[in-house]
Amino acid sequence: MAEAVKVAKHEGNGGVVAAEIREPAERTGRPLTATQPIEDQPAAEKAAKNGAQGFFQERPVAGWILLVVVLAVIAGVTVTWRYYAVRESTDDAQIDGRLAPISARISGTVAKVLADDNQFVEAGAPLMELDPKDYEVALQRARADLADAEANAAAANVNVPLTSTTSSSQFTAATAGLNAAQKEVESAKARVQEAQANYTRTSDDLKRMEQLVKKDEISRQQYDAAVASNTAARATLDAAVSGVAAAQGRAAQAAAQAAGAGTVPEQIKLTRARASAAYAQVEKFRAMLAQAELNLQYTRVKAPVAGIVSKRSVEPGQVVQAGQPLFAVVNLEDIYVTANFKETQLKKMRPGQKVKIHVDAYGRDYEGTVDSIGGATGARFSLLPPENATGNYVKVVQRVPVRIRIDKGQDADRVLRPGMSVVPTVLVN
Repeated sequence: MAEAVKVAKHEGNGGVVAAEIREPAERTGRPLTATQPIEDQPAAEKAAKNGAQGFFQERPVAGWILLVVVLAVIAGVTVTWRYYAVRESTDDAQIDGRLAPISARISGTVAKVLADDNQFVEAGAPLMELDPKDYEVALQRARADLADAEANAAAANVNVPLTSTTSSSQFTAATAGLNAAQKEVESAKARVQEAQANYTRTSDDLKRMEQLVKKDEISRQQYDAAVASNTAARATLDAAVSGVAAAQGRAAQAAAQAAGAGTVPEQIKLTRARASAAYAQVEKFRAMLAQAELNLQYTRVKAPVAGIVSKRSVEPGQVVQAGQPLFAVVNLEDIYVTANFKETQLKKMRPGQKVKIHVDAYGRDYEGTVDSIGGATGARFSLLPPENATGNYVKVVQRVPVRIRIDKGQDADRVLRPGMSVVPTVLVN
């Protein structure tokens, strides 16, 4: 019969003595292949626990060390959680800045190039000069044209009062002549009436004389005198009638002259309009002179802002056209950070929050402030924006550009450059 082996322990003078006791397998009820202790499994666990307690009882410092380690781990986890719970960070960020493109405003031949790539220039510093000779000649011609226009305007201005005086005098004289002619006509008509009365009287006298002379009651001489008086009266009447016609002709001429003089206000307006046109010409040539002066100034190309010269594309002797790109100036006084945060990171982010910016190139941290949050995700401004309404849709966390201003006075050496990678951390609470 198979037997099970048990180990028995008992204490003696020499310590603990172990002994094997073999029992039949039927009595133990356990497999024959294993050697099991006399005590069951719970007793073994109890012994192991007593052994751990005995370890810490024998070494009390180890217990304190374990307690300190556990507390340190809990404190570290708590501090780390609290640190990252109020901060949002991303490595999808870079420094941005303003690039001021500089182009030629006029065409011409390049005489000098005064700046090179990667050179720092102040605002207003000359970068390039064009040959100014053509524009100097144009300026002199504009000055001469302006002087001529000013002389014509002065003459036109003198003509205004002169024309007004002369035209007014002509109008007055024509009106007076017309009145005199009309009175002369009336006087001529009065003479006609007088001559007509004399002629009628002499005609009546002649008829009576004819009857008297037939009866020989008057002499032939008296009759002849009556005939002569009648003839003279007839001639005087004819002359008076002709005088009326002449006076009416002169009156018509005076009326025509008065009508011509009646256009004096229009003539004065015309003269004043010519003077105004002359002054307009003065303003036109004055503007052309100002443009010529500007063109001469444009022969010197200057930097609009302080920064680093880049993308130089001009050489001495080159003929440039208006609008042709020449340089680009990187404005180092207006640089900022564009950070593309995930949309899930924007829950508590607001403009005005403080930011710590770590610059990879120098391993240095800068202080900044959230300036603004973009109006749309970066994908919306891509060349091919996503169309989620078509095809299979896969939800992807989008990124929103956030502009961060770097606080002033931290880049005195101007070492930050647009395009550098940074890691901004925003304190959101």
